[in-house]
Amino acid sequence: MGKRLSKIYTRTGDQGSTGLGDGTRIAKDHARVEAYGTIDELNSFLGLLLSHDLPDGIKAPLVRIQHELFELGGELCMPAYQAIDAAAIQRLENWLDEFNSELPALEEFILPGGTPAAALCHVARTVCRRAERRVVTLAHEGEVRGEIIAYLNRLSDLLFVLCRVLNREAGEAEAQWNHPR
Repeated sequence: MGKRLSKIYTRTGDQGSTGLGDGTRIAKDHARVEAYGTIDELNSFLGLLLSHDLPDGIKAPLVRIQHELFELGGELCMPAYQAIDAAAIQRLENWLDEFNSELPALEEFILPGGTPAAALCHVARTVCRRAERRVVTLAHEGEVRGEIIAYLNRLSDLLFVLCRVLNREAGEAEAQWNHPR
């Protein structure tokens, strides 16, 4: 990995460009910057979620995911770097299966909300979906490994399930979408 920051401001971005991990300069509104910036936003929301009182069974996976998202952002910032692999995706699927097995089947769409932690988890889920869309946009412009898209896709599913688990463990009923039939 490269140097650690010793000085926070550099003035090199004052003209609207930023440096990638390999030293290449690109516009701050480039699809690559938008993609890894949205990953950073997602990671920040997970940090906020982790500031809530969460069960250890949920906290530990979220901490692991935060580290993996940092690696994923690094992979987007340093195109030659590869960090996310099939094992990371499988880990998300295992957590999904484990947490979902304890939940009742969904018969209706549910509305985001419930406890503060569950509501925040819904926000993280929607940011994850946006991150996935930004990465897909980037994939149209250049190389993005499929593992990154798959990881984000599974993560948004996991976050949805965790919203349900958080509400259920707190005794909070899920608000179902009431739609005309």
